[in-house]
Amino acid sequence: MTLTIPPRLASVLDRIATPAYVADLAILKKNMAAARRIRAEAGCRILLATKAFALPAVFPLMKESLDGTTASGIFEARLGRETFGKEVHAYAPAFTEGEICELLKVADHIYFNSPDQVRRFLPLVKASGLPVKTGIRINPGFSRVTVGGELYDPCAPGSRFGVKPHDLEFLPWDDIDVLHVHSLCEVLHEDSIGLIRHVGDNFAPYIKRVKAVNFGGGHFFNKPEYDVGALIAAIKDFRRIFNVDVILEPGGALVLDAGYLVSTVLDTLHNESHIAIMDTSAACHMPDVLEAPYTPPLFDSDEPGVLPFTYILGGKSCMTGDVIGTYSFRQPLKTGDKLVFGDMLQYSFVKNNTFNGVPLPDIVLLHEDGKYEVIRRFGYEDFLLKLK
Repeated sequence: MTLTIPPRLASVLDRIATPAYVADLAILKKNMAAARRIRAEAGCRILLATKAFALPAVFPLMKESLDGTTASGIFEARLGRETFGKEVHAYAPAFTEGEICELLKVADHIYFNSPDQVRRFLPLVKASGLPVKTGIRINPGFSRVTVGGELYDPCAPGSRFGVKPHDLEFLPWDDIDVLHVHSLCEVLHEDSIGLIRHVGDNFAPYIKRVKAVNFGGGHFFNKPEYDVGALIAAIKDFRRIFNVDVILEPGGALVLDAGYLVSTVLDTLHNESHIAIMDTSAACHMPDVLEAPYTPPLFDSDEPGVLPFTYILGGKSCMTGDVIGTYSFRQPLKTGDKLVFGDMLQYSFVKNNTFNGVPLPDIVLLHEDGKYEVIRRFGYEDFLLKLK
Protein backbone atom coordinates (compact mmCIF):
# COMPACT_ATOMS: atom_id res chain seq x y z
CA MET A 1 0.00 0.00 0.00
CA THR A 2 1.32 3.44 -0.95
CA LEU A 3 1.73 5.77 2.04
CA THR A 4 1.01 9.47 1.52
CA ILE A 5 3.15 12.15 3.15
CA PRO A 6 1.16 13.72 6.01
CA PRO A 7 -0.20 17.17 5.08
CA ARG A 8 1.63 18.91 7.96
CA LEU A 9 4.95 17.61 6.68
CA ALA A 10 4.11 18.11 2.99
CA SER A 11 3.40 21.79 3.61
CA VAL A 12 6.96 22.47 4.84
CA LEU A 13 8.88 19.78 2.98
CA ASP A 14 10.47 22.16 0.46
CA ARG A 15 11.91 24.24 3.30
CA ILE A 16 13.50 21.39 5.29
CA ALA A 17 17.22 21.08 4.65
CA THR A 18 18.26 17.45 4.27
CA PRO A 19 19.07 15.03 5.61
CA ALA A 20 16.87 15.59 8.65
CA TYR A 21 15.16 13.53 11.33
CA VAL A 22 11.73 15.03 11.93
CA ALA A 23 9.73 14.32 15.10
CA ASP A 24 5.99 14.70 14.51
CA LEU A 25 4.67 16.00 17.83
CA ALA A 26 1.01 15.36 16.97
CA ILE A 27 1.62 11.65 16.47
CA LEU A 28 3.92 11.47 19.48
CA LYS A 29 1.17 12.99 21.63
CA LYS A 30 -1.30 10.41 20.30
CA ASN A 31 1.13 7.60 21.19
CA MET A 32 1.45 8.96 24.71
CA ALA A 33 -2.32 8.67 25.15
CA ALA A 34 -2.04 4.87 24.84
CA ALA A 35 0.63 4.81 27.56
CA ARG A 36 -1.55 6.94 29.84
CA ARG A 37 -4.47 4.61 29.35
CA ILE A 38 -2.44 1.51 30.22
CA ARG A 39 -0.99 3.15 33.32
CA ALA A 40 -4.38 4.34 34.52
CA GLU A 41 -6.45 1.24 33.82
CA ALA A 42 -3.88 -1.48 34.58
CA GLY A 43 -2.31 0.31 37.54
CA CYS A 44 1.21 -0.33 36.24
CA ARG A 45 4.27 1.87 35.69
CA ILE A 46 5.67 2.65 32.26
CA LEU A 47 9.22 3.75 31.55
CA LEU A 48 10.80 5.09 28.36
CA ALA A 49 13.66 2.86 27.17
CA THR A 50 16.21 5.48 26.17
CA LYS A 51 18.23 2.89 24.25
CA ALA A 52 15.53 3.19 21.57
CA PHE A 53 14.74 6.88 21.75
CA ALA A 54 16.34 9.76 23.62
CA LEU A 55 15.45 13.31 22.60
CA PRO A 56 15.36 15.66 25.60
CA ALA A 57 13.56 18.33 23.55
CA VAL A 58 10.37 16.22 23.66
CA PHE A 59 10.75 14.83 27.18
CA PRO A 60 8.43 17.50 28.63
CA LEU A 61 5.70 16.17 26.33
CA MET A 62 6.42 12.54 27.27
CA LYS A 63 7.02 12.76 31.02
CA GLU A 64 3.38 13.64 31.72
CA SER A 65 2.41 10.16 30.51
CA LEU A 66 5.30 8.09 31.89
CA ASP A 67 6.91 7.23 35.21
CA GLY A 68 10.52 7.66 34.16
CA THR A 69 13.24 6.15 32.01
CA THR A 70 15.23 2.96 31.80
CA ALA A 71 18.90 2.95 30.85
CA SER A 72 21.38 0.48 29.43
CA GLY A 73 24.42 2.27 30.78
CA ILE A 74 25.65 5.07 33.00
CA PHE A 75 25.36 7.83 30.39
CA GLU A 76 21.75 6.95 29.60
CA ALA A 77 21.01 6.84 33.32
CA ARG A 78 22.49 10.32 33.78
CA LEU A 79 20.50 11.55 30.82
CA GLY A 80 17.29 10.23 32.35
CA ARG A 81 18.01 11.80 35.72
CA GLU A 82 19.13 15.18 34.36
CA THR A 83 16.66 15.69 31.50
CA PHE A 84 13.58 13.54 32.26
CA GLY A 85 13.61 13.87 36.01
CA LYS A 86 11.51 10.97 37.23
CA GLU A 87 12.37 7.33 38.05
CA VAL A 88 15.61 5.96 36.57
CA HIS A 89 16.10 2.22 36.14
CA ALA A 90 19.40 0.78 34.87
CA TYR A 91 20.40 -2.61 33.47
CA ALA A 92 23.48 -3.88 31.63
CA PRO A 93 24.87 -7.36 30.94
CA ALA A 94 27.69 -6.45 33.33
CA PHE A 95 28.71 -3.47 35.46
CA THR A 96 32.08 -2.35 36.74
CA GLU A 97 32.53 -1.21 40.32
CA GLY A 98 33.05 2.33 39.07
CA GLU A 99 29.79 2.22 37.15
CA ILE A 100 27.87 1.02 40.18
CA CYS A 101 29.27 3.90 42.22
CA GLU A 102 28.16 6.34 39.51
CA LEU A 103 24.74 4.70 39.13
CA LEU A 104 24.11 5.00 42.86
CA LYS A 105 24.13 8.78 42.34
CA VAL A 106 21.47 8.82 39.62
CA ALA A 107 19.47 5.55 39.53
CA ASP A 108 16.49 4.43 41.61
CA HIS A 109 16.70 0.80 40.45
CA ILE A 110 19.70 -1.28 39.38
CA TYR A 111 19.10 -4.64 37.70
CA PHE A 112 21.84 -7.27 37.71
CA ASN A 113 22.37 -9.91 35.05
CA SER A 114 24.06 -12.77 36.91
CA PRO A 115 24.55 -14.27 40.37
CA ASP A 116 28.17 -13.14 40.32
CA GLN A 117 27.21 -9.52 39.65
CA VAL A 118 24.75 -9.72 42.55
CA ARG A 119 27.41 -11.13 44.89
CA ARG A 120 29.97 -8.50 43.88
CA PHE A 121 27.84 -5.38 43.87
CA LEU A 122 24.84 -5.89 46.14
CA PRO A 123 27.05 -5.13 49.19
CA LEU A 124 28.01 -1.80 47.55
CA VAL A 125 24.36 -0.90 47.07
CA LYS A 126 23.46 -1.81 50.65
CA ALA A 127 26.48 -0.02 52.10
CA SER A 128 25.55 3.19 50.30
CA GLY A 129 22.54 3.65 52.55
CA LEU A 130 20.64 5.01 49.55
CA PRO A 131 17.06 3.91 48.77
CA VAL A 132 18.14 2.18 45.55
CA LYS A 133 16.13 -0.93 44.72
CA THR A 134 17.81 -3.94 43.14
CA GLY A 135 16.55 -6.41 40.60
CA ILE A 136 17.66 -9.52 38.75
CA ARG A 137 17.12 -10.22 35.08
CA ILE A 138 15.98 -13.76 34.33
CA ASN A 139 16.04 -15.76 31.13
CA PRO A 140 12.45 -17.02 31.07
CA GLY A 141 12.86 -19.45 28.18
CA PHE A 142 10.05 -17.61 26.40
CA SER A 143 10.72 -15.05 23.68
CA ARG A 144 8.82 -13.61 20.76
CA VAL A 145 10.73 -11.57 18.19
CA THR A 146 9.21 -10.27 14.95
CA VAL A 147 12.38 -8.69 13.50
CA GLY A 148 16.02 -9.65 13.42
CA GLY A 149 15.71 -13.32 14.42
CA GLU A 150 18.39 -14.47 16.86
CA LEU A 151 20.10 -11.08 16.62
CA TYR A 152 17.30 -9.65 18.79
CA ASP A 153 16.26 -12.79 20.66
CA PRO A 154 17.31 -12.55 24.34
CA CYS A 155 16.51 -16.24 24.88
CA ALA A 156 18.38 -17.61 21.87
CA PRO A 157 20.88 -20.42 22.56
CA GLY A 158 24.02 -19.00 24.11
CA SER A 159 22.31 -15.77 25.13
CA ARG A 160 24.26 -13.65 27.60
CA PHE A 161 21.09 -12.14 29.04
CA GLY A 162 19.60 -13.17 32.36
CA VAL A 163 19.78 -15.91 34.96
CA LYS A 164 18.54 -19.34 33.93
CA PRO A 165 15.90 -20.97 36.17
CA HIS A 166 18.29 -23.53 37.69
CA ASP A 167 20.44 -20.73 39.17
CA LEU A 168 17.63 -18.67 40.67
CA GLU A 169 17.41 -20.58 43.93
CA PHE A 170 20.95 -19.50 44.86
CA LEU A 171 20.18 -15.77 44.82
CA PRO A 172 19.74 -13.69 48.00
CA TRP A 173 16.04 -13.07 47.48
CA ASP A 174 15.59 -11.12 50.71
CA ASP A 175 17.64 -8.34 49.11
CA ILE A 176 16.10 -8.40 45.62
CA ASP A 177 13.13 -6.14 44.92
CA VAL A 178 12.33 -6.68 41.24
CA LEU A 179 12.18 -9.61 38.82
CA HIS A 180 13.18 -8.32 35.38
CA VAL A 181 12.02 -10.09 32.19
CA HIS A 182 12.78 -8.66 28.76
CA SER A 183 12.23 -11.13 25.92
CA LEU A 184 9.95 -9.48 23.34
CA CYS A 185 10.60 -7.41 20.22
CA GLU A 186 7.87 -5.55 18.31
CA VAL A 187 5.08 -7.96 19.27
CA LEU A 188 1.30 -7.72 19.42
CA HIS A 189 -0.91 -8.34 22.46
CA GLU A 190 -1.00 -12.14 22.11
CA ASP A 191 2.74 -12.35 22.80
CA SER A 192 2.69 -9.72 25.55
CA ILE A 193 -0.02 -11.72 27.32
CA GLY A 194 1.83 -14.95 26.59
CA LEU A 195 4.92 -13.68 28.38
CA ILE A 196 2.93 -12.45 31.39
CA ARG A 197 1.18 -15.79 31.76
CA HIS A 198 4.37 -17.79 31.18
CA VAL A 199 6.17 -15.93 33.94
CA GLY A 200 3.21 -16.36 36.29
CA ASP A 201 2.98 -20.08 35.59
CA ASN A 202 6.71 -20.84 35.83
CA PHE A 203 8.23 -18.40 38.30
CA ALA A 204 5.54 -18.03 40.98
CA PRO A 205 7.85 -18.90 43.95
CA TYR A 206 10.18 -16.06 43.00
CA ILE A 207 7.45 -13.55 42.12
CA LYS A 208 6.13 -14.01 45.65
CA ARG A 209 9.49 -12.90 47.04
CA VAL A 210 9.76 -9.58 45.16
CA LYS A 211 7.82 -6.33 45.15
CA ALA A 212 7.57 -5.86 41.38
CA VAL A 213 7.95 -7.60 38.04
CA ASN A 214 9.35 -5.68 35.08
CA PHE A 215 8.13 -7.17 31.79
CA GLY A 216 10.57 -5.14 29.71
CA GLY A 217 9.87 -3.70 26.29
CA GLY A 218 8.82 -4.95 22.89
CA HIS A 219 5.08 -4.50 23.61
CA PHE A 220 4.08 -2.55 20.49
CA PHE A 221 0.81 -1.27 21.88
CA ASN A 222 0.59 1.64 19.42
CA LYS A 223 0.18 -0.68 16.45
CA PRO A 224 -3.43 -0.47 15.21
CA GLU A 225 -3.94 -4.23 15.56
CA TYR A 226 -2.69 -4.36 19.18
CA ASP A 227 -5.54 -5.04 21.64
CA VAL A 228 -4.63 -2.66 24.46
CA GLY A 229 -7.64 -3.76 26.50
CA ALA A 230 -6.40 -7.36 26.50
CA LEU A 231 -2.98 -6.25 27.77
CA ILE A 232 -4.62 -4.21 30.53
CA ALA A 233 -6.71 -7.19 31.62
CA ALA A 234 -3.65 -9.47 31.73
CA ILE A 235 -1.68 -7.01 33.84
CA LYS A 236 -4.58 -6.55 36.25
CA ASP A 237 -4.95 -10.34 36.62
CA PHE A 238 -1.22 -10.73 37.29
CA ARG A 239 -1.23 -7.96 39.91
CA ARG A 240 -4.29 -9.44 41.59
CA ILE A 241 -2.85 -12.97 41.74
CA PHE A 242 0.61 -12.03 42.99
CA ASN A 243 0.04 -8.68 44.71
CA VAL A 244 3.08 -7.08 43.06
CA ASP A 245 3.69 -3.96 41.02
CA VAL A 246 4.09 -4.34 37.27
CA ILE A 247 6.50 -2.28 35.16
CA LEU A 248 6.74 -1.99 31.38
CA GLU A 249 9.66 -0.31 29.61
CA PRO A 250 8.78 0.26 25.95
CA GLY A 251 10.97 2.25 23.60
CA GLY A 252 9.95 1.97 19.96
CA ALA A 253 6.28 1.53 20.87
CA LEU A 254 6.15 5.03 22.32
CA VAL A 255 7.49 6.71 19.18
CA LEU A 256 6.06 4.33 16.57
CA ASP A 257 5.45 6.13 13.25
CA ALA A 258 5.99 9.48 14.98
CA GLY A 259 8.97 10.59 12.93
CA TYR A 260 10.58 10.74 9.52
CA LEU A 261 13.95 10.92 7.84
CA VAL A 262 13.78 13.42 5.00
CA SER A 263 16.35 12.88 2.27
CA THR A 264 17.27 14.28 -1.16
CA VAL A 265 18.24 12.45 -4.35
CA LEU A 266 21.81 13.46 -5.23
CA ASP A 267 22.21 11.47 -8.44
CA THR A 268 20.68 8.71 -10.55
CA LEU A 269 22.44 6.07 -12.61
CA HIS A 270 21.82 2.72 -14.23
CA ASN A 271 23.70 -0.54 -13.67
CA GLU A 272 21.34 -3.35 -14.66
CA SER A 273 18.81 -1.54 -12.44
CA HIS A 274 17.89 2.08 -11.87
CA ILE A 275 19.79 3.47 -8.88
CA ALA A 276 19.36 6.67 -6.90
CA ILE A 277 22.05 7.96 -4.57
CA MET A 278 20.63 9.73 -1.51
CA ASP A 279 22.14 12.29 0.86
CA THR A 280 21.32 9.93 3.71
CA SER A 281 22.83 6.54 4.51
CA ALA A 282 21.61 3.24 5.91
CA ALA A 283 25.05 2.60 7.42
CA CYS A 284 25.29 6.02 9.07
CA HIS A 285 21.75 7.23 9.70
CA MET A 286 19.52 4.15 10.00
CA PRO A 287 21.80 1.27 11.10
CA ASP A 288 18.92 -1.12 11.86
CA VAL A 289 18.16 -1.25 8.13
CA LEU A 290 21.38 -3.25 7.79
CA GLU A 291 21.49 -4.91 11.20
CA ALA A 292 17.93 -6.27 11.45
CA PRO A 293 17.78 -6.16 8.39
CA TYR A 294 14.60 -4.51 7.14
CA THR A 295 13.34 -2.16 4.44
CA PRO A 296 12.05 1.09 5.95
CA PRO A 297 8.68 2.47 4.87
CA LEU A 298 8.94 5.18 2.22
CA PHE A 299 6.12 7.59 1.47
CA ASP A 300 4.74 7.94 -2.07
CA SER A 301 6.32 4.66 -3.16
CA ASP A 302 5.49 0.95 -3.29
CA GLU A 303 7.19 -2.43 -3.50
CA PRO A 304 9.45 -3.12 -6.48
CA GLY A 305 7.56 -3.50 -9.74
CA VAL A 306 4.20 -2.30 -8.43
CA LEU A 307 4.54 1.24 -9.79
CA PRO A 308 6.11 1.97 -13.21
CA PHE A 309 9.63 3.00 -12.10
CA THR A 310 11.71 0.85 -9.75
CA TYR A 311 14.90 2.13 -8.09
CA ILE A 312 17.52 0.85 -5.69
CA LEU A 313 18.14 3.61 -3.14
CA GLY A 314 21.79 3.78 -2.21
CA GLY A 315 23.39 5.60 0.68
CA LYS A 316 26.02 8.32 0.56
CA SER A 317 28.86 6.34 2.16
CA CYS A 318 31.47 4.34 0.26
CA MET A 319 30.41 1.05 1.87
CA THR A 320 29.25 -1.31 -0.88
CA GLY A 321 26.35 -2.59 1.19
CA ASP A 322 25.03 0.86 2.06
CA VAL A 323 21.68 0.19 0.38
CA ILE A 324 18.46 1.42 1.93
CA GLY A 325 16.10 -0.70 -0.17
CA THR A 326 14.36 -1.13 -3.51
CA TYR A 327 11.13 0.76 -4.21
CA SER A 328 8.88 1.67 -7.12
CA PHE A 329 7.59 5.14 -7.98
CA ARG A 330 4.97 6.73 -10.24
CA GLN A 331 7.54 8.98 -11.91
CA PRO A 332 11.27 8.64 -12.63
CA LEU A 333 13.44 9.98 -9.81
CA LYS A 334 15.62 12.98 -10.54
CA THR A 335 18.31 14.93 -8.74
CA GLY A 336 16.77 17.19 -6.12
CA ASP A 337 13.70 15.03 -5.39
CA LYS A 338 12.91 14.76 -1.69
CA LEU A 339 11.99 11.35 -0.28
CA VAL A 340 10.54 10.73 3.18
CA PHE A 341 11.25 7.55 5.15
CA GLY A 342 8.77 6.67 7.90
CA ASP A 343 9.02 5.38 11.48
CA MET A 344 12.43 6.99 11.91
CA LEU A 345 12.49 7.95 15.58
CA GLN A 346 13.21 4.54 17.07
CA TYR A 347 16.81 3.26 16.95
CA SER A 348 17.88 5.94 14.48
CA PHE A 349 19.75 8.97 15.84
CA VAL A 350 20.55 7.07 19.06
CA LYS A 351 22.64 4.69 16.91
CA ASN A 352 23.86 6.90 14.07
CA ASN A 353 27.50 7.54 13.26
CA THR A 354 29.80 9.63 11.07
CA PHE A 355 31.51 6.84 9.10
CA ASN A 356 33.30 8.31 6.04
CA GLY A 357 32.70 11.77 7.46
CA VAL A 358 29.09 11.59 6.31
CA PRO A 359 27.31 14.50 8.06
CA LEU A 360 24.70 13.69 10.67
CA PRO A 361 21.12 14.74 9.87
CA ASP A 362 19.52 17.76 11.47
CA ILE A 363 16.99 17.11 14.23
CA VAL A 364 13.69 18.87 13.58
CA LEU A 365 10.42 19.20 15.50
CA LEU A 366 7.21 19.31 13.47
CA HIS A 367 4.67 21.09 15.65
CA GLU A 368 0.95 20.39 15.67
CA ASP A 369 0.23 23.66 13.87
CA GLY A 370 2.50 22.64 10.98
CA LYS A 371 5.48 24.80 11.93
CA TYR A 372 8.87 23.16 11.97
CA GLU A 373 11.79 23.92 14.27
CA VAL A 374 15.41 22.88 13.76
CA ILE A 375 16.67 22.10 17.25
CA ARG A 376 20.07 20.63 16.36
CA ARG A 377 22.40 20.97 13.40
CA PHE A 378 25.62 18.97 13.35
CA GLY A 379 28.88 20.04 11.75
CA TYR A 380 32.53 19.17 11.28
CA GLU A 381 33.23 19.83 14.96
CA ASP A 382 30.92 16.95 15.94
CA PHE A 383 32.79 14.62 13.57
CA LEU A 384 36.16 15.79 14.87
CA LEU A 385 35.18 15.48 18.52
CA LYS A 386 34.74 11.70 18.19
CA LEU A 387 38.21 11.32 16.69
CA LYS A 388 40.31 13.56 18.92
